Amino acid sequence: MACFSFSKADEVCPSGTVGLCDPAVIETIVESVDVTTQNDGAGTLTTTVTTTTTTTDTVINTDSGDILASGSGYVSSGKEGDMDSDWGGQGPASMSTGSTCGDLGVDKCAQITGSGNSTSTMGVSGMGTTFIQTVNISDMNIEAGGEVNYTIKVDKQDSADSIYMHITGKDGSTVKFAGTDVLSAAGVNTGYAAYAGGFDFADSLTTLIIEVGGRDDITLAIGPVFDDVTINVIYNVVSQIVQQTITTVEQYVYLNSDATQEELDIVEDIFDNNDMVEQPDGGFELEPIDDGGMDDVSYETVELELDFEIDFEMDFEMPEIEFEMPEISMEDPVTTVEVEMEMEVEIPVEKIEVASVESEPEPVETTSESNEKESLDQPAKEQTEPKEEVKEEVKEEPKEETKKETKEEPKKEVKVEPKKEVKPKTRQQKKEDKQKAGTKIVKKMGNKGRYDSTNQLKTLIVMNVIADTKSFFSAQKLQKDIPGFFSSATVPDAVLSDNNIAAYLLMVGSSQKINNLINSQYE
Repeated sequence: MACFSFSKADEVCPSGTVGLCDPAVIETIVESVDVTTQNDGAGTLTTTVTTTTTTTDTVINTDSGDILASGSGYVSSGKEGDMDSDWGGQGPASMSTGSTCGDLGVDKCAQITGSGNSTSTMGVSGMGTTFIQTVNISDMNIEAGGEVNYTIKVDKQDSADSIYMHITGKDGSTVKFAGTDVLSAAGVNTGYAAYAGGFDFADSLTTLIIEVGGRDDITLAIGPVFDDVTINVIYNVVSQIVQQTITTVEQYVYLNSDATQEELDIVEDIFDNNDMVEQPDGGFELEPIDDGGMDDVSYETVELELDFEIDFEMDFEMPEIEFEMPEISMEDPVTTVEVEMEMEVEIPVEKIEVASVESEPEPVETTSESNEKESLDQPAKEQTEPKEEVKEEVKEEPKEETKKETKEEPKKEVKVEPKKEVKPKTRQQKKEDKQKAGTKIVKKMGNKGRYDSTNQLKTLIVMNVIADTKSFFSAQKLQKDIPGFFSSATVPDAVLSDNNIAAYLLMVGSSQKINNLINSQYE
């Protein structure tokens, strides 16, 4: 991947800025993802390459410190700003001491004694004397501009005198800036004063030319004196750090067509309820998803839930219903027979009336009052037999007609017997009921809830409730301290005693007590 050359710092400190930029830190993150897929027939390999490029652009202001100080490495001892030596320059000058230096101190100071009126080497007019030097600062690698600051102490006893500070900055042979500050002009009575100032520049800087000059009006015997000159270069430093991180993740998926739905469900549950967490060594591990906090699960709450499931199942048991079949007596159907006879006899004609005989129907029993009323309201049937005619021949032709009456069956009565008294359940039956209730509670968690930390705890407690191990948690004993075991005596510092009773109590006696304490929980 190609690195970017563009710097966000250019927006804060653009090229060509004159003077100092505001310090700033800018971080830019660019992420690119490249995904490739390969299929080898047995599975699919997916390679994900994530490239993260973090660019940090920083703008700071760096202070060089006083480059005219002793030990700075930029000037020799004869060019230092304490003015113990003459820098050299134009016109007459002297290195004074004592009362001549006035308020600058009794040590040495530089005195401007020239009364001329010409232009200095650095182009300053009205000059009689100068102190001048050139300082190479190329090793600072100044490239983004900044400023050059100075300080100087002056004692001008004659108001007719003058003194100035001039600095020229160059990049190679190119002048980047040239500045002149008149510290005290002629006609101004300043006496002792400390001055400070500075000049801005842009881009690169490699050389400084420092010139302190002025003019002595000769009204008094002492010209302007100065001491303690400092020069500091404060410049912008723009830096860019590019950090690139490449993460490669390979995922191989087997094309297993023989996988069962149960296996697929298990895999889905695992990834639905766990997160892929990157480890310090670069690997990944599955960690359960935080449920965000759940209600507390205790032995008592699970025991109540089991009892509820058992009671719920008992309340909804179907009652036993017994049907009693009524006794039904079947009676023979009532039959009515009608007989007609015709006879032909060669006897004297004589009409004979033969009355037909009809058998009376037997009474029919019914189970309802409506049937009984209906049978009472019906009129008795009467049949008459036709008269027989006597002729010469006697013929006998019997006829039989059968009429059937179907007796209506009585309605069935249903008896619901009251619920039988439930016998107290045995210990084994109660345990089986708890096992059934525990199975229901676990099923209610669902396949995706099995990895939940609260449900795992509940499952463990369900097992303890079913196993009736509640007494294990309540079997706790308070261990009493042995009277006199602890001593109020002070153990001496830095003294280790061997072969005494304390070593025995600490090493042997305490070890035995710890063993007794551990074994007490199984008693």
